[in-house]
Amino acid sequence: MNQQDARQAVEAAIGKVAPDVEPEDLEGSARLRQDLELDSLDFLHLVEVIAGSTGVDIPEADYPAVATVDGLVTYVAGHG
Repeated sequence: MNQQDARQAVEAAIGKVAPDVEPEDLEGSARLRQDLELDSLDFLHLVEVIAGSTGVDIPEADYPAVATVDGLVTYVAGHG
């Protein structure tokens, strides 16, 4: 999966989990939990939505790598 496809998948997943977040407000450096205010359940739901839409499973050990929007996009692109 290329970066553009991964970004679209991540933005769609965030839109499902956090509908109050506007896609145009998603900065790459935005931290998912702190800046987008995703709690732990929201984050787990995001991981599930990503897995369902892209087939990319994110093991708990890799959660630090997907702490930001760009980190998640890069991870999905690299593993999809």
